[in-house]
Amino acid sequence: MYVLLSLALPLLVQSQIIDQVFLPIDCQDIFNNGSIHSGVYTIYPGGPKSPLQVYCDMGCAENDGPQEGKWTVFQRRMDGTVNFYRPWEQYRNGFGDASGEYWLGLENLCLMTSREKHELRVDMEDFEHSKVYTIYSSFYVAPDSERYKLHVNGYIDGGGGDSLSYHNGKQFATFDKDINNCALTYEGGFWFDNCHHANPNGVYKWGSGVPAATGVYWYHWKGYYYSLKSIVMKMRRVVLAA
Repeated sequence: MYVLLSLALPLLVQSQIIDQVFLPIDCQDIFNNGSIHSGVYTIYPGGPKSPLQVYCDMGCAENDGPQEGKWTVFQRRMDGTVNFYRPWEQYRNGFGDASGEYWLGLENLCLMTSREKHELRVDMEDFEHSKVYTIYSSFYVAPDSERYKLHVNGYIDGGGGDSLSYHNGKQFATFDKDINNCALTYEGGFWFDNCHHANPNGVYKWGSGVPAATGVYWYHWKGYYYSLKSIVMKMRRVVLAA
């Protein structure tokens, strides 16, 4: 009997530890669990069998303080190393590398933003080293049955201007699932209408002099003929007052 207990007890203890493993659903959970540095982390918004690699922007403690961080990055362009001209299934599931350029996936965006209120921040940089941002105080993505329709409002200016409100209420489109041929024409997946004021997932180009409304594009900052050096779209749960 003693031998059986001595063999079984470690298994029971181990099982209890496994059951109680902390599974973060976003970068706020990771920050609150003690990881305060920006970088790539694993989150589990779909449960323990669906891990996701994401880049967490925890903010810069010297400048902003931690209250400005805890962002879960779901889209990032920085050097053109990843091709964003991709079909529906890849935009649905996600692609790229969380340590560089990537898209987290529409299904993951829907899953994460459907639980609690989220805000959206867009950080941008041009090739002359100027940096701006734009914030939307409310952001969520509808389910696949609505073709992942975008819901965004509450614009707050950080120098970048409001190029996303035009896309509010629009369905996502890719070249193989495209009502107005916008994704096909401008070679990227996004919440297009007819067609866009922003195209963060367009073909990576370099600065000024590009054909109108092409490239990695945010009209209300750099106009029709400029493709950005970098753009990052990131989200964070909104803590509601009691």
